[in-house]
Amino acid sequence: MDGLSLVIAGAKSHVFSEVGLTASPPAVHLAGYLTDELLPAVYAGAEMFVYPSLYEGFGLPVLEAMASGVPAITSNVTALAEVAGDAAVMVDPLSAESIAAGLAQLASDAALRSALSEKGTARTRPFTWERAAAETWQVLEAAA
Repeated sequence: MDGLSLVIAGAKSHVFSEVGLTASPPAVHLAGYLTDELLPAVYAGAEMFVYPSLYEGFGLPVLEAMASGVPAITSNVTALAEVAGDAAVMVDPLSAESIAAGLAQLASDAALRSALSEKGTARTRPFTWERAAAETWQVLEAAA
């Protein structure tokens, strides 16, 4: 995985200080909160997207990355496994070994990155706001 940098995006929190990380290594960049306008450029520059979340209600960040053509690594739990399907590398978010193996696999396999890029883009097509609105409306009508 030589030559790769890790960009951690998201609002700053106490998480890193609680685990004893006070200074990040040179190849780790804490980007902080990124606006919706900046996200497409960040995705476009990414070699891969890693999202080993433990608590996810849907998985919009994974879909955004896949829609941008970025191969993804995500959790094999919560809604993420269902949302990503076979278009991402699945890892156990509670296992550093599993996450490291997923990173190594994707970083070292250009053919896999290419295949997941294509699969990911195709996987996101059915996930539209129009479909979400229509299905929400159907549920509301059925409940009424």
